[in-house]
Amino acid sequence: MASPETGVLAARARALAVLRIRSTALAVALLPAAVAVVLLAGRATGHLGAGTGWDLARWITGGLAVVSLLLAALVAVVVARARPALSPSVPISEKSAPDLYRLVRDLADRLEVPAPSAIALTPDCDSWLEDRTHRAHGPPRRSGGPAGGERRVPEAPVLVIGSPFLWWMRVAELRALLAPVVAGTGPSSHPDIAAARRFIRGLDAAVAVAARARRPLRDLPLRFVGRVARLLLRAGREHATIMERAVATAASERAQTVDYGLRIVAQEQVGLAYAGWDRLLTRVALPAWRMGRWPSRLDAGVVSALTELSRRDRLADGFASRLGERPACDLLEEPGAIDRAASLLAARLFHGGPAEPGPDWSPVGWNQYPEEVVDRKWRLEAARLHRVLDNLPATALPAPPPASAAPAQEPASAAPPLSYARTAARTPGDRPAERPSADEPSLGPPAADRHDEPQPAPAPGPTLARVIDRLAHDESAGDLVAARLGAEVEREEREEAARQAARGTSQQDAALGVAWGDGMAEGGLPLFPLQPPRTGRELLADHVTAMVCCAAVDTAGAAPGLDWLDGPALLVDGARRADLGRPVLSLVDDGDAEPLRGWLTTIGVRPEKPVRLV
Repeated sequence: MASPETGVLAARARALAVLRIRSTALAVALLPAAVAVVLLAGRATGHLGAGTGWDLARWITGGLAVVSLLLAALVAVVVARARPALSPSVPISEKSAPDLYRLVRDLADRLEVPAPSAIALTPDCDSWLEDRTHRAHGPPRRSGGPAGGERRVPEAPVLVIGSPFLWWMRVAELRALLAPVVAGTGPSSHPDIAAARRFIRGLDAAVAVAARARRPLRDLPLRFVGRVARLLLRAGREHATIMERAVATAASERAQTVDYGLRIVAQEQVGLAYAGWDRLLTRVALPAWRMGRWPSRLDAGVVSALTELSRRDRLADGFASRLGERPACDLLEEPGAIDRAASLLAARLFHGGPAEPGPDWSPVGWNQYPEEVVDRKWRLEAARLHRVLDNLPATALPAPPPASAAPAQEPASAAPPLSYARTAARTPGDRPAERPSADEPSLGPPAADRHDEPQPAPAPGPTLARVIDRLAHDESAGDLVAARLGAEVEREEREEAARQAARGTSQQDAALGVAWGDGMAEGGLPLFPLQPPRTGRELLADHVTAMVCCAAVDTAGAAPGLDWLDGPALLVDGARRADLGRPVLSLVDDGDAEPLRGWLTTIGVRPEKPVRLV
């Protein structure tokens, strides 16, 4: 477009089209009442006849007018009282970030647009303006106001900034990135555009209210409201979409005069920040959330993750050199406290954790992460794997050769194999509880010699050898263990979801200053699940990897570690070992244990030794 004013005019034209739809709906609702008024007025003035037909018409139109007005009033009340959905965010007061507010206001002055009314942070890699002028979103009215009550003064939108941007971007980059966003306050302040947006958001909230109705007495009227709201939304969808595009175009055109060259560099940082933030959430934060711990410095962690990415990836080479410049988080008075609040909100959104810390939901620092999260995660998964193995039917390993065929073998080679319940394997004909009588022929060495021979005893604890033997020698064990692991994990996730539903509600979030609006958190948390459900084979591979890591830590002097891009890591002699995945997959998918045995020998792991479980 030639100028920002052209975009504003296009947006206003579409806003007027949306408002015409509202006016048309109102006219349709008032039409029966208007016809009834005309008929009644005609009867009173004598211009219309007084026959039976006219009287019947007056009664019918009068009834339709009453019903129409009641239904219109119902729709209007629901739309007016419904709370438009808000993006969950952490509010930032001017006292806690005076430099950030000063930067935004200076930017608005340069763009010649109204400054945002407030600033909030959200745990996402995006920034936008959000209208929070609805009466349900504002502060409560002061009791000392006039007798008629105080009317809310229309305010500019709230500027919502992605919290990873403040920690990864430099001050100049953040200013360039926010320029087109802040420029959007100009079109947003136009009365027609603001009215059209309020109308659309009110209809959207009314649809959410209708979908949430569960009581029979309220279900029918709210269902009608929902149908009307959906009809109006479909009628104005195209106009609203084009209006928002025109507003964005006008804001972008206006922002071209402010740090245009630096904005190109800042956009590159947006993509990099998104990649690092996604890896940090899915690989690092998610394992901790599943264990009831939430990392309290996620935004600081994204800097470490992106620094590690720039070290590994040549395409990102040079990005870490920017770290010598002033970071945007210096604009905050207490960045640690704000990072903690944003990290807790991220856990709430992406995992469904409680709204506030508690005994089963405690923060964890990055220094404690390897011991309190990684090591415990491995041992919990290893314990789950052994519980599943304990409950499997005791199918036999390859049977040992008969004693009569090899009477001269050493006792060590003739020792019976261990079953999966940590007892000696038996064939159906064995009866270990009975001793042979004196007159029965013995197939083995004399009784005196057998007395000195070590008796098979249960293993002192869970071992890696037990897992390897079962998966390598039993062809059906892999599928069976994978299926039972999937059922076990699904059961635990259902129990956790029930606990979350009992302890976390939108009312608690509102009490903590996190507003959701109608329809945001009503469908359950998390709002944005990070990973799709894992398959049984993926779960089995993860659990076998955890068992191997436990054995390496307990018998080979390895240590749990944290990789900023890949999450839990096994450290051997202080260096990360990233070559464990292929041997584990060979065992899980093909039943071939030799690659894993070779890896264990290289590291010095003793699979026959028991490991400590949780």
